[in-house]
Amino acid sequence: MRKWIVIIGCILVSFMDIKAQCTAQNEAIQVGEKLTYELKFNWKFIWVNAGEAKMDLTATTYNGKPCYKTELLCVSNSKVDFFFKMRDTLTCITTDRLQPQYFRKGAEEGSRYSVDEVWFDYADGKSVVNQQRKVRGRKTITAKDVTEDCVFDMLSILLQARSYDPKDYKVGDKILFPMATGRRIEQQTLIYRGKKNFKAENDVKYRCLVFSLVEYNKKGKEEEVITFYVTDDKNHLPVRLDLYLNFGSAKAFLKTVEGNRHPLTSIIKD
Repeated sequence: MRKWIVIIGCILVSFMDIKAQCTAQNEAIQVGEKLTYELKFNWKFIWVNAGEAKMDLTATTYNGKPCYKTELLCVSNSKVDFFFKMRDTLTCITTDRLQPQYFRKGAEEGSRYSVDEVWFDYADGKSVVNQQRKVRGRKTITAKDVTEDCVFDMLSILLQARSYDPKDYKVGDKILFPMATGRRIEQQTLIYRGKKNFKAENDVKYRCLVFSLVEYNKKGKEEEVITFYVTDDKNHLPVRLDLYLNFGSAKAFLKTVEGNRHPLTSIIKD
């Protein structure tokens, strides 16, 4: 289950130059934006409604500076709790230039409960990343990295990347990027698949950009983890996720949008 949570935080990273400065001009988001997703699991060849995810952006103050606070709540319902219970809350704080400052993920997944925290600092042109992972019943893990790369968490990467223009990408392009996970910095791989129209369950049809998050097995063979669809407009909203999990497959569909900064010009009208 962790894989689909990860992708919500890195879903649009391919629009960015990871080696660039760790700030960006915000072109896509605004305070008051709220998104909700419907989650569905495939269990024994049957698709069942599995729960809901909600993400919202508000204004806050952090270390005396005006900042954005983004929260993502993912909750499974009673239909699936008996075989996989999920109660995940993710929080990130960024400056008004979308520079990562702090990240926290509290996750109850099955019988496991963990808390990941990441603190970001910047000095002499470098990123200083302190991380901590607490798992119930285990020893706390800590890590510190100093790097010239821009490092992001699962949510701050989404906020920055949504402001970038993907028009120069070609089908098959691969993008590598570093992300803090709570215990270490990991390199992720995204592949641009091209454009495709997607019709949601409420009969709204979107023009989308399609990407894949992939992993490589010990033999170096590419394995699909998630395929996702992003609106081909200035909002760059994720509207559909196809997830390939250890116990089957799952999908997440955008259900409602409030407070979007730009019109959804990616909607196709018949």
